[in-house]
Amino acid sequence: MKLLGFQKYKKIHMIGIGGSGMIGVATILQKRGFKVTGSDLTITGELNELKKLGAKVQIGHEPKLIKNADLIVASSAISKRNPELVYANQSGLTIIPRAEMLGTLMKPYRSIAVAGSHGKTSTTSIIASIFNAANLSPTYVIGGQVLSVGRSSNLGEGDYMVVEADESDGSFLHLQPDVAVITNIDNDHLNFYESDQNKLNQSFVSFAENLPFYGHILLNLDNVNIRKISKKIHRKQITFGFSAKNRFQISNVHIKNGTQKFKLVDHLNNKKNYKFATKLSGKHNLYNVTAAICVALEEKISIKNIAKGLDDFKGVGRRFEISNIYIDSKTQVVIDDYGHHPAEIDATIQATKEKFPREKICMIFEPHRFSRTQQLFDDFVKVLSKVDYLLLLDIYPASERPIRGVSSRKLISEISKNHKNTYLMSGANPIDWLQVNHHQFSVIITQGAGTISKLHQKIQNKWQ
Repeated sequence: MKLLGFQKYKKIHMIGIGGSGMIGVATILQKRGFKVTGSDLTITGELNELKKLGAKVQIGHEPKLIKNADLIVASSAISKRNPELVYANQSGLTIIPRAEMLGTLMKPYRSIAVAGSHGKTSTTSIIASIFNAANLSPTYVIGGQVLSVGRSSNLGEGDYMVVEADESDGSFLHLQPDVAVITNIDNDHLNFYESDQNKLNQSFVSFAENLPFYGHILLNLDNVNIRKISKKIHRKQITFGFSAKNRFQISNVHIKNGTQKFKLVDHLNNKKNYKFATKLSGKHNLYNVTAAICVALEEKISIKNIAKGLDDFKGVGRRFEISNIYIDSKTQVVIDDYGHHPAEIDATIQATKEKFPREKICMIFEPHRFSRTQQLFDDFVKVLSKVDYLLLLDIYPASERPIRGVSSRKLISEISKNHKNTYLMSGANPIDWLQVNHHQFSVIITQGAGTISKLHQKIQNKWQ
């Protein structure tokens, strides 16, 4: 097993250990022989699995577990007023952000980091699946549950480590991968970047420049913001997308029996054609799959193993995750999706219409953050008008304070000017509404990044 440079820090305490980015890091540390403790507000299934490995996890943020720690790792979601963080600061303990620990774990490996506004989790997971198919046994840390294994991380035995790089708080600048991917850059998390798209774009340049001189970066040149920054990146670039300006061009896309089949043309290699297929739906997933394929090709993985990795891939939890329920003996398709930006919601809707072209759609959406709802208000109005029925939940604050004049009521008031089947669920139970109205549609989408996953589970429990 590869040696790490911080072996003397035996006891590591993680504040916010159950977060999507934290749990994977905690699991890798525990499996590497460190004594991991942590705290969070609830115990999840993955935290229970971590406890079985020997980690100690407490509910709440009392500083009792922190007192014997050598090192503190804090989630970016943790307030500076958190009592554990206050105690750690007063005690002079070393405190680092989650991304710095992730970057340190990556150092002994040939590392691959996937960044971008959308598609990071799926792309990272697909890369891991391909590398597993090639018997490379990668270590990976991902921001969602890989459905085939039921967890978000794995300590492999090989030389590769594949991780998701989070730009939302600038923490991805702690990473120094050998290979990087930027899937796209959109107008998300702008509150951290002072509502300045140029500052967000520049952060991706800085991320790319963190690569060593011998590294390379894969860029989706179809994306307008990536095109803007590509000339500022002084590392080898490998481009992919639908445009012929990319080195790897996606073409001849067609759907057969629910499978997307396509060709990939390598314009740098005598226009060599590769044929691939994926069970994932939507154009956005063709970008994700292609990014993973290009990473694998550059690592000299065979076409046979790439195809096997794509076929083995079962998806990621809450990323267009499809299941069936039965209401009054009628089969309903339920799609659960984490997307909370208008572009992600639009991708979900388009993929649903592609997979179920003649079916009516009911979307239950929980807006995420007051600031995002305010900044992208018109975009939300436009995209949420594309479904047949809309149930809108209250805004999930995600530690933000309310902003005057920003609410789900205002959002649905605007949508309902041109869309009659819109319903505000503030204080109402969506399950009761579904029981009465389910005969009007056959596809239900639970969309968002807050507590809506719990609603999805309640729907499953009632009608599965």
